[in-house]
Amino acid sequence: DFPGIATDDPNAVVVGLAPEHFHYQMMNRAFRFILDGAPLIAIHKARYFKKKDGLALGPGPFVAGLEYATDTKATVVGKPEKTFFLEALRGTDCAPEEAVMIGDDCRDDVGGAQNAGMRGILVRTGKYRLADEDKINPAPYLTCENFPEAVEHILERLL
Repeated sequence: DFPGIATDDPNAVVVGLAPEHFHYQMMNRAFRFILDGAPLIAIHKARYFKKKDGLALGPGPFVAGLEYATDTKATVVGKPEKTFFLEALRGTDCAPEEAVMIGDDCRDDVGGAQNAGMRGILVRTGKYRLADEDKINPAPYLTCENFPEAVEHILERLL
């Protein structure tokens, strides 16, 4: 993912969505770098994502495994971190309470957005699973069948 950048002497472990690299040798290499003092950085900690053939493990379980094995805590730079959502608004003249996040991940999309002061609309598409809306507190602002229904709600009731 970083052409032209030397990776033979890394100073950090960065975990993103790279399923072909989540194997024992690579994870053990990351484990050893972290034990030697390299920080653990996670692009995000999604539990799973949707592929054409069904749900698949996301980077979250691998980050959690490295955290557990090394007694460290990853720095998460993406969802569901509050700073990720606030950064998305920077320069827009839109306050968090004026923003709406529409997503299919109750914890990372909706929960993260609501933690940043936005409204979160959960859609029952993509990686949505039955009763996901019950997995966060507070519950999503709204749950819709799909993205167009969520947009229609915004246009009719929030503008």
